[in-house]
Amino acid sequence: MTEPRTLPPFASDNYAPAHPDVLAAVAAANDGYAVAYGDDPWTARLDARVREVFGAGALAFPVLNGTGANVVSLTALSPRWGGVVVSDVAHVNTDENGAPERVGGLKLLACPSVDGRITPDDVARWAGQRDDVHRAHPAVLSLTQSTELGTVYPLEELRTLTHVAHDLGMAVHVDGSRLANAAATLGCSLRALTTDAGVDVVSLGAAKNGGMLGEAVLVLGPDAAPDAASARAREAAAAAVPFLRKATMQLASKTRFVSAQLLALLGEPDDAEPLWHRNAARANAMAARLRAGLEALAGSDGDGVRVTRPTEANAVFATLPRPAADRLRAVARFYDWADGETPDRVEVRLMCAWDTAPGTVDAFVAAAADALA
Repeated sequence: MTEPRTLPPFASDNYAPAHPDVLAAVAAANDGYAVAYGDDPWTARLDARVREVFGAGALAFPVLNGTGANVVSLTALSPRWGGVVVSDVAHVNTDENGAPERVGGLKLLACPSVDGRITPDDVARWAGQRDDVHRAHPAVLSLTQSTELGTVYPLEELRTLTHVAHDLGMAVHVDGSRLANAAATLGCSLRALTTDAGVDVVSLGAAKNGGMLGEAVLVLGPDAAPDAASARAREAAAAAVPFLRKATMQLASKTRFVSAQLLALLGEPDDAEPLWHRNAARANAMAARLRAGLEALAGSDGDGVRVTRPTEANAVFATLPRPAADRLRAVARFYDWADGETPDRVEVRLMCAWDTAPGTVDAFVAAAADALA
């Protein structure tokens, strides 16, 4: 039997507990009877709140998990013969067991990325396959914000990507599992990062930012993009999502409990700093603190810690000697990400969550120093 680890995990932000305010919202929703499958007061309030946050005409469809949100979103936006342009490290491509392809019947068209981001040129190169019956029709551009490598698409870059995609007749989906972290990094609203940037459909995350379970598919309103192709895609998605949500087993009978969580995170219109922002900003700040601590362990001989990727949200990637990583793993759980620069080194991913404390970060950095010694 192994000894228990002494520090909270840095493996993933979905290891963290639900925020007390989220639990309180769920408890408050557990009051008597309510009509099932989303025809309840909490889901009605969520619809109204989503329109306030994301713009007029936006529609919210609570679902059970992030993979389900992505499958429903992408299937709603694509014809049966369609393909989805994604980053090579996109969660839908690497970590969902082929669900968009197995369940949605889609073809994922992966682009090599730099630090998790793809470029407008990556999207434009699919233009020649739009009318080729021998190829999957590139129908959707799916972006992850923030990316799987902890980076963020700046607003102007995001607008350029959506413009290129729409010019090619493609709809735009955002996997927003960590959308809150990206918005906190950029200092912008959730609307600025989605509707105002031309995004059509969003998988809105909750579990990695203080939620308990459940996410939502958001079909954005007419303000999302002015062109006719995008408007048709959103209209078709709005009609399809209710049926796809049921067909893919993502419609909860007690939807009110998912809606209550999302309401708690989105907050009220007069909240100076809603819960989604407080949680994400805390996680991001702890990642910056962690990066600074690890950078101090670089060492003069190159055998210490090397931070490998930009830290723009709540993830830190670094390499260190494999024996040191194994010793450190006995203190706190985290995941290996890739091989290091040499066979004796490994790249690890360290995630901070809404409840990560400064003392926990400092203790982990001290443990890393001991492991290197």
